Parts: sequence; structure tokens; C-alpha cells
Amino acid sequence: MKKLLLLLTAIFYSFFSVNVSSGTTKIKYDEIKNITDMTISQAMEKNQIPGVAVAIVHNGQIYLFNYGLSDIEQKKPVTDSTIFEIGSVSKTFTATLATYAEVKNKLHLTDRIENYIPELKGTPFGEVKLLNLGTHTTGGLPLQVPDEIQNMEQLIKYFHNWKPEKPIGTIRTYANPSIGTLGWIAGKSLNLDFSTAINQILFKPLKLTNTYFSIPEEKLKNYAWGYTKDNKPIHVNPGLLDNESYGIKTTATDLAIFLKANMNEIDLSDSLKKALNSTRKGYFKVGKMTQDLVWEEYQMPVNLQTLEEGNSNSIILNPTPVIENDPIKINNNVWINKTGSTNGFGAYIAFVPDKQFGIVILANKNYPNAERIKSAYKIYHTLFN
Repeated sequence: MKKLLLLLTAIFYSFFSVNVSSGTTKIKYDEIKNITDMTISQAMEKNQIPGVAVAIVHNGQIYLFNYGLSDIEQKKPVTDSTIFEIGSVSKTFTATLATYAEVKNKLHLTDRIENYIPELKGTPFGEVKLLNLGTHTTGGLPLQVPDEIQNMEQLIKYFHNWKPEKPIGTIRTYANPSIGTLGWIAGKSLNLDFSTAINQILFKPLKLTNTYFSIPEEKLKNYAWGYTKDNKPIHVNPGLLDNESYGIKTTATDLAIFLKANMNEIDLSDSLKKALNSTRKGYFKVGKMTQDLVWEEYQMPVNLQTLEEGNSNSIILNPTPVIENDPIKINNNVWINKTGSTNGFGAYIAFVPDKQFGIVILANKNYPNAERIKSAYKIYHTLFN
């Protein structure tokens, strides 16, 4: 298997590295290609990854590089059209829908949950503010919706009986139910179901033409297979609040466009621009990391160890003390990032607004966050140093 992956990697990154930029940039295409080829081939070999798609944004241009296979059995190469599961990177779209609803005066992030879910009025969960949902600071929710909960009625009952481990706004506990509930409320405030709202308000205006919750039949041929540690093919299973938390499937190109939008490099409505910018308000300090609405940011210059620690399992899986932060000012001299995983896929996106730089790394294997960050960091520092 290892020899096969090495051979296929060598073959396919030679043929399927693509540059979709035009005009001149400060960083030459060959320089970007050389460091990306070297970095990604090393990561693929070390982590036994079948296929990877990379998009790099610089000075408004998008550079695409594809490696390996999207389907081992069929020997299908990763291409610009390959669709990957992006796991929790989906949450950044959920956050944007919430801030859009706020821009439209349909909700306020300082409102309590009970304002939107009357069944929870007078309960501890009903007292949680929406911004606490978007920053994982409810006081203690589990990473996943408990397995025994199969429908919204059961979920509301679970929330009705929920008790925080610590006071609201004092600890960070990374939780899908938290962001999932924010997305549910955001759609509800706009009188739309969540998926319809995201499609109408984000996917279409941003022209994300290969981004889906449910991939249409004619595009299934582009849907990569994810692979388990045993190299068995796998796709994500549906679940409660899945679309809101981890349900998006997309291409490296579309995520690069999303990063451009977050750096104000795309002509959009004022409402959508404000919504995108508002997701980058920093509400809490978590060590050296600032917790925005879903996004996580680090003051530049930042070292690799700090990024790895901020995205480590100890931070994701354990309650971490937080300090409330003044969210008024948006900082552009920062490294902003988000990881995402499903059982068969691993994603990482990051951008540095001051440098007009962004990077998307999508893989059809769930490999360690530290390895994803190491690749992105190496590419960035080679290009800018």
C-alpha cells in the first residue's frame, strides 16, 4: 500500500498541479508549486494519505494543486472538481449565517436561547447567549450529540434537563451541539430551514458552485472516498444537527473563494460583507488563542508550536478556562484558522488578512491536526521568508 501511494503521488502531482491565477503576483507560481509539491508529498507519505487538494490564495489569486487519488479502487486522481468532506470547517459557514441574521436584525448574539426556543424558557440552557454557542463557552456541552438522541423533540428534552459544569462564559468545551443549535436558531430567525438559508444567503452569492450538504446525483462522480486507518472507504453518516456542525462537502476552489470573501477580496452585498467581518470579532482568550465566532486566531508573528497547541486534542477534548475579551476591534495581523474532520477526511483552512494569504488543505484521510498545520505553516513561511 505504501509503495502504491508513493508511486501514485509522484505521478499525479506531476500532472494535476494547476494554476488558475492570472496577471502578476509578488510570489511566482513556480515558487508556490515547488514548496507545495515537496511539503504535501512528504505529508502524504508520512500519514499514508491517498489524495490531497490544496488551494493557495495570494494577492487575490487562487493557485490549485492536486495530488494522488480520490478513489483508490478506481484509480481516480484528485482534480479541481474533487469534492471532499470538510467536517467542522462547516461551522465557519454556520457562524456567518448567524452574523448575517444579526446584520438583518433578525437576532442578536447577546440574546438568550430562550428567546428563540420557548420550550427552554427558565432553564439553564435557555439562559445561554447565542454568542456562547458560537464560541463553545456554554459552560459544558459534550463534543457530540449523545447517540440516544434521534430527533429534535428528544434534543429539546436533553437541553431542558442540561446543567452547566461551570458558569457560562468561563470555560471552553468544543461541542457540535453548541454550533449546531446556533445554526438551527439562525435559520429559524430568517424563517428558513438551515440548509435552505445557507444555500440562498451564502453559497449562491459567493458562487460556490461545487458546495453541498447533499451532493446531487450528477456530481457524485466527483465525490472522493474517505479512508479509515485501515484504508477502508467511508463516507460521513447523517446525524442530528449534522449540516450545521460538520455536513458540508466542497472543493478546494470553493473554499479558496470563501477565504477570499473573508479577506474582503470579493464584491458582495454590504450585508454579507458585514456578516463575514463580524465572525472575526474575538470574544474570549484561550491561552494564546483568541476565540472568534467559530474562527480561532493568533496574533502574528506566531510560531508552529503555538498553532499546534491551539488545535491539539487537549484543547478540543478538555474543558479549558477562558478570559472574556473586548470584541469590538477586528485584527488583520493574525493567523486565523479552522480544522475539520470526519472519519475519512481531514481539512485545514487558514488565512492572514494582512498578507492577503490563505490556504486550504483537503485530504481523504483523517490525519493529525498537527500534521495539517505543519504543512500550511511550512508553505506560508517559505513563501514569506
